[in-house]
Amino acid sequence: MKIEEGILEVYQAGKLTVVGFGGHDILDGIHLAECREGIAQLLEEYDCEVFAFDLTGVKLVPSGLLGLLASLRQQDVEVHLYNPCEDIEDVLEITRLNEIIKVHKVNIK
Repeated sequence: MKIEEGILEVYQAGKLTVVGFGGHDILDGIHLAECREGIAQLLEEYDCEVFAFDLTGVKLVPSGLLGLLASLRQQDVEVHLYNPCEDIEDVLEITRLNEIIKVHKVNIK
């Protein structure tokens, strides 16, 4: 399943839903409204409890996407990030999002 013109790809859907960004290393072209709609659809359709974003290879995440990640917590969904680069980890620490979003180093695929 692909959402929002190939930017957001669903790797796994269910109580644990895992999405990635189709090999894009910089996510500045992402349309947040469309991404938000796609995520909302997945949350509803699969009654997700954990929503994970695979950031393997991603070097830059726009601030709006970080806000979107934080807003998922308000929907009683646990948010996980897989394989963020060091720069993204630094941003998570500075913004204190690392306190509400779980970060994992995992082997995807």
